[in-house]
Amino acid sequence: MTMKRTLAIAAVAAVCALAVLSGAAHATYGGATNGRIAFGMNVNGNTDVYTALPGGQDLRRLTTDAGFDACAAYSADGRRIAYCSGQGGGPVQVWTMKQNGTDKQQVTHMSGVAIFPDYSPDGSEIVFAAQPAGATARNIYVVPSDGGTPQQLTTVGNNVYPAFSPDGSKIVFTSNRTGTSQVYVMNADGSGQTQLTSDPQPKDQVPDWSPDGSKIAYLADTHGISDVTQSWGDIWVMNADGSGQHPITHDATYYGTAWSPDGSRIATMDMPTRTNYTVNAADGSAPQAVHPGGLQFVPGWQPRGTGAGDEDDG
Repeated sequence: MTMKRTLAIAAVAAVCALAVLSGAAHATYGGATNGRIAFGMNVNGNTDVYTALPGGQDLRRLTTDAGFDACAAYSADGRRIAYCSGQGGGPVQVWTMKQNGTDKQQVTHMSGVAIFPDYSPDGSEIVFAAQPAGATARNIYVVPSDGGTPQQLTTVGNNVYPAFSPDGSKIVFTSNRTGTSQVYVMNADGSGQTQLTSDPQPKDQVPDWSPDGSKIAYLADTHGISDVTQSWGDIWVMNADGSGQHPITHDATYYGTAWSPDGSRIATMDMPTRTNYTVNAADGSAPQAVHPGGLQFVPGWQPRGTGAGDEDDG
């Protein structure tokens, strides 16, 4: 089912400056049930991290500072969230907090913006994209999840939107090193960087692994230019080795991908309306809005539980 929205593009352009911070990498992991969905949402002019059940019930606000808070990604056990935040002053950095919004900790202290975090499966590291002051491009770094010295993994082109594979051995990301943003994969230590897609459509926010690690979902731009102008397009899925590339939506206006823990749904954002939806992971059908209010940003999906008890425990 094709999802189209008709809100004025001018409304989208008004938040263009925030769009480059709207996503999060967020590898998902197998679970008996689907957890909560976390996403940035602008309410009354302030963007904070919220969570809700996939059907939109039990909306909770996790951040309240005056800075920009989005890019939410859960840890593999579902107990912590990594996110990008401007709460410390200066450029937006990677922070973490408990899944109930307590125990906020700043992880990175880069001289430039650090965004799109994702936890390693064992929770020991966070991978993210950053552009330190004076750098001419964004690159992918990894840092201990409790802070420390970041290690740079990429060096050529703009490299963004990283996500660990469920077994922790690989990182998927996008890079424009060949002139058009495409999906790449590398070993967790940065070695073996391999291009998986090569068609003319630029790839954008945000690639994600299926819970069993056998497939990768990604966004192919059919509107705009990746990382430059407002953009949206169709969700594609491929095998983890790059084979079997195929769209699951057609003529859609989506942005971002986040796989549900049971593998049945993919969360995404409809760009013209800035509203998050979930769709059938097999064929993109049955779109369901997660929450109707606010100007929303690309979602992340909690890897376990129903969200009731898990969201409250420490």
